[in-house]
Amino acid sequence: MEYYAESLSRAWQLLASGEPSLAIIVITSVSTSLAAVACAALVAIPVGVLVALARFRGKSALRHVLDALTALPTVVVGLVLYGLLSRRGLFGEFGLLFSPTAMIIGQAVLIAPLMANLVLGAVESCDPRLAETCRMLGANRWQQALLVTLEMRRAIVAATVLCFGRALGEVGVAMMLGGNIEGHTRTMTTAIALETSKGEFALALALGIVLVAAALLVNLALGRLRGAR
Repeated sequence: MEYYAESLSRAWQLLASGEPSLAIIVITSVSTSLAAVACAALVAIPVGVLVALARFRGKSALRHVLDALTALPTVVVGLVLYGLLSRRGLFGEFGLLFSPTAMIIGQAVLIAPLMANLVLGAVESCDPRLAETCRMLGANRWQQALLVTLEMRRAIVAATVLCFGRALGEVGVAMMLGGNIEGHTRTMTTAIALETSKGEFALALALGIVLVAAALLVNLALGRLRGAR
């Protein structure tokens, strides 16, 4: 217990001192997660809205595929992308492996199915009379999708915030594609794993405090968005 209390005290000292190495890790984590969410949103939000509004054979099967992709282990995503981005892989010539770009790609691929699923569910819960009214007024599919998106914007933003929290706490893809390089691709989750294995428990604990604080802020934002509906 004394060891834990001492480590916690040192962790708070590290946070209060504004340790540069700690700040770089936090900035890397937040920036890559934000970029991944932005990339995923460009694909996942339109897909979620259009699939929810469309009527076609195989829609149920597509939903099952999205559910399966949502539950896909992160190490599997990392393994597949590692093979594609490595020197012998399909995209090896771009030299993306062990870079922030590779981490962004990996996190975006990981959270895109989750975001699409959340958006799809939100749009399907929308009043069906809205889409029907749009059709009666002569709106095409893209105009309907835009109007429904605007109507459900709070739920869609909530889905985006939730996916940001998912990306921020991810470790498997970040470790495999980023390589945990100090000052370059080291994130809070990968640094916690490394520092704990090295016996630097205080630094790992400091990063854990920041990560928990970020998770609380994400949950607070989600609560505010849900309460504002």
